[in-house]
Amino acid sequence: MGKDTGFLEFDRSVPVAAAPTDRILHWDEYHQPMTEAELRDQGARCMDCGVPFCHTGVLINRMAAGCPLNNLIPEWNDLVYRGRWEEALARLRKTNNFPEVTGRVCPAPCEGSCVLGVHSPPTTIKNIECSIVDRGYAEGWITPEPPEQRTGKRVAVVGSGPSGLACADQLNKVGHSATVYERSDRIGGLLMYGIPNMKLDKGTLQRRVDIMAESGVEFVTNTEIGTDIPSKQLVDEFDAVVLCLGATNPRDLRVEGRELDGIHFALEFLKDNTKTLLDGTREEGDYLSAKDKHVIVLGGADTGTDCVGTSIRHGCKSVNQFDIIPRPPAERAASNPWPEWPKVDKLDYGQEEAKALFGDDPRSYCINTTKIVGDGNGRMKELHTVDIDWDMSGPRPEMIPLEGTERVWPADLVLLALGWLGPEATILEELGLEQDERSNAVAEHEKYTTAVDGVFVAGDVRRGASLVVWAINEGRGAARECDRYLMGATELP
Repeated sequence: MGKDTGFLEFDRSVPVAAAPTDRILHWDEYHQPMTEAELRDQGARCMDCGVPFCHTGVLINRMAAGCPLNNLIPEWNDLVYRGRWEEALARLRKTNNFPEVTGRVCPAPCEGSCVLGVHSPPTTIKNIECSIVDRGYAEGWITPEPPEQRTGKRVAVVGSGPSGLACADQLNKVGHSATVYERSDRIGGLLMYGIPNMKLDKGTLQRRVDIMAESGVEFVTNTEIGTDIPSKQLVDEFDAVVLCLGATNPRDLRVEGRELDGIHFALEFLKDNTKTLLDGTREEGDYLSAKDKHVIVLGGADTGTDCVGTSIRHGCKSVNQFDIIPRPPAERAASNPWPEWPKVDKLDYGQEEAKALFGDDPRSYCINTTKIVGDGNGRMKELHTVDIDWDMSGPRPEMIPLEGTERVWPADLVLLALGWLGPEATILEELGLEQDERSNAVAEHEKYTTAVDGVFVAGDVRRGASLVVWAINEGRGAARECDRYLMGATELP
């Protein structure tokens, strides 16, 4: 696995990013590709660790440790080090349907569980993954692969996010006719409209969708199951149905002034931005814009960061990002040991851009919104906050407002990136599917079967909002169990 002494000879390196003040002027991806020599050196750092944890894909303290796709990371790192790129691509594709996506947007729990990371910077896994698949496209190694024969079985997949796409791709490989239904005008779900173009170029995503279509997957857009087509009709017309709906019911803000104009859910803002970019209507200005506005993003994580980066590219007047949780430590806490995902403070791309433009990190921690005040004409003009502390002594953490820390912030646009409550319930209720206390569809992991014969659920609709790699994992697993249901046995992994 790599070079025996590579981790001693080579330092960790990652692709160089364009300067923040340059990249905020466009919507393109902004990392410079590494040379083949640099990538081979990084592959050489993958040490012969004996028991690699990078591909374990387990949950520790409710967070992913290692790759949920069980990617054969040491193997393709070694092949890159040896210059055997086509073989590396073959190993990568055995476990991951969309490495060009995960290589760009995954937070890389594999690197958090790298054995080298116990005492040194971990192996550069995510970028090697992305480089392998990008080279595969450049060399013409990735082409449509229609199945040699069809089984005659038809499967409806509802939702075209990562779980739905992975499920359809796997079902098609074994000869089933998969039809993917998407209520939006483009395929991809949150990959298309929930992640900005500078993180995941939509041409990269569309290229994969086109290959799937040429391989035999049917895509139906602008069609909402439960509205345009009754859910029961799918069950009647198809041999099986797989629901990959996602968990798109957003958590709302319940404070005085919520009804004022200028307060929007993050996904509404991000989708509107990407759609106008792809439709070529940006110059018409008919979209939810942050231009010349004081923007406040409520909530952290990737969605909050994407709102910050998008607002800056619009030309906002200022941007602040508030979170009620404490700021993570600079290094792993004793309660967060390897191989857990390292919960440490880092400056992501959006915050880095805000700091370069406005002079400071836009994030404030342990801060709570108390009310929003309008201008008398139905629009918001300011947001009120108070700093908080957390009392952890009781059965549940209690938020304690700190007297004298009240502040007022000018605000023309507030973006709610507060997370997700679960799936939208229309289809689940129409089919009479059981839901748990968090409103997720009930189905056992690795089985994905529901109480309705022939109906499967996978991805965020089953497990709640999670990582893209978990969604792909579940989509692949649901395809396997669906194939077993249709054929009595399966060869899908």
